[in-house]
Amino acid sequence: MQLDKIVNYHKALADPTRIRMLILLAEGEMTGQLLAEKLCLSPATITHHAAKLRAVSLIHERRDKNAIFFSLDHYFLRQYEGSLQAILTQPAIKETKEIEPMDEKNERLKQSVLRNFITADGKLKHIPAQLKKKRIVLEHLAQKLEEGRSYTEKELNAFIKQFHPDFATIRREFIMHAYLYREQEVYERNPQEMWERWETLS
Repeated sequence: MQLDKIVNYHKALADPTRIRMLILLAEGEMTGQLLAEKLCLSPATITHHAAKLRAVSLIHERRDKNAIFFSLDHYFLRQYEGSLQAILTQPAIKETKEIEPMDEKNERLKQSVLRNFITADGKLKHIPAQLKKKRIVLEHLAQKLEEGRSYTEKELNAFIKQFHPDFATIRREFIMHAYLYREQEVYERNPQEMWERWETLS
């Protein structure tokens, strides 16, 4: 997860009203009108604070006729919980930015998975069903993205289609497993030290 995303997350929480909204939403989905009533605020005020929370992916918003429903985004809540800890506890990164070498067993597994799922010309045969193997393949593909470059959704789709036609699934998996960071349909590759490590999976 990008550092500026973590900073914006903490900025979004630096308001007691937003904290109270999250506490209420922890009980389940609520309409903006109900949140306003419970917090003794105007619906316009709730809309303002909801926009701040939505901007950092802490809440979902859906419309049903004339009502707006809000709910917590549990995936990003978990991501934020672990991201700052990961930054503070990660080993010092060498100037070469190399990741710590894997042990021989993991390296053998990685090469075996890539041989089985990646063709000689670099295409992905199919997306692995097993999580560990899928993460190895996703990491392999994510390494081909340019670090520091911003991709539009169209550009990212074109990149993925070089390797596999199901760009929507792979794009979603990139986000879910922290290989990419998305904001307003613009995508960036997270630094490698922030990626979820498949080596920790059993």
